[in-house]
Order: sequence, then structure tokens, then C-alpha cells
Amino acid sequence: MRACSFNIFSRLVRCFSLALLSAMCLSLPSLQTYAQEQANSKSARAQTSQATSAASEIRAVLDAQVAAWNGHRLEEFMAGYWRSPKLTFFSGGRKLSGWEATLERYRQTYQAEGREMGKLAFSELDILPLGTRAAVVRGRWELTMSDGKKLGGLYTLIFRRFKNGWQIIHDHTSSNQ
Repeated sequence: MRACSFNIFSRLVRCFSLALLSAMCLSLPSLQTYAQEQANSKSARAQTSQATSAASEIRAVLDAQVAAWNGHRLEEFMAGYWRSPKLTFFSGGRKLSGWEATLERYRQTYQAEGREMGKLAFSELDILPLGTRAAVVRGRWELTMSDGKKLGGLYTLIFRRFKNGWQIIHDHTSSNQ
């Protein structure tokens, strides 16, 4: 009788172990799915946080440019641009290359004899991060001149994150006029 009860007990333990092992195996994909969902959620939150940070840092560059422009500090305005011969600036059917050429274009257009810089405003900003080191910015620019005349148009900027922060590496600006 004793051997028989031990045998039954042994079978029950084996059956219970198999049932437990089966249940664990069946729930393993669910645990893996849950773990993956948690990792994806964490990654999405990190990306959203990075995108928000990039957008606010880029907005700060643009705000600094507006303040510099409106203070008639053109070289300070140009600090938002990549100081490189590889900077590109497209406007008015012209393609310029280089920081110096871009600065000279601004000087000729807005600081030459009989010219004025006006008051700059950016609006309709759309900042689209392209990973952690690049972003596209689209928006509208407007210059209000001393006589009340308004100039304006659209722009597309490509920003790149460098060690010292975000800078414009390409500017394509169009005019309404």
C-alpha cells in the first residue's frame, strides 16, 4: 500500500510539474510581448523627449536670430548658421555656398546704402527632427520696414546638431514679392 501511495504521489507531482511547465511555456510569449511593449514604450518616450528638446533648442536659435536681426547685429544673426564653406543658401534663383558668401549677401541686401534691415518675425514654424542630429524647419518670415511696407515669404532650413549646438547647414528662402 505504501509503494502504491508513493507511486500515485509521484505521478501527481509529475503531472503538476508538467502542467506548471506547460503554463509557463504558454505564458512566455506573453511575457516576451509585454517586455517588448515596455521597451518600445520607453524608447518612444525617449524619442519624444529628444524631439521636444531638439525643437526647443532649435526654436531658441531662431529666437536669438530674430533678436540679433532686430538689433541690427548681422554677424550675431549669422551665429545661427554653420560657419563653413559647405553652408548652402538658396534664394531669389541664386545658389550660394559658404558662410562668408551668405553674410555678404545679407549685407548687400539689407545693409547697403539705401537699404534697411526692418523688423524680422518668424511664424508658422514646423520643426521636424530627423533623428538626434538633424532637423528640418519650415516657416514663414516677415520683415516690416520703417515705412510700414511688409516683405515676406517662406523658408526651409536644415539644421544639424554640432558639439556646440544646433546650426543651419542649408537655407532655402523664397519671397512673396
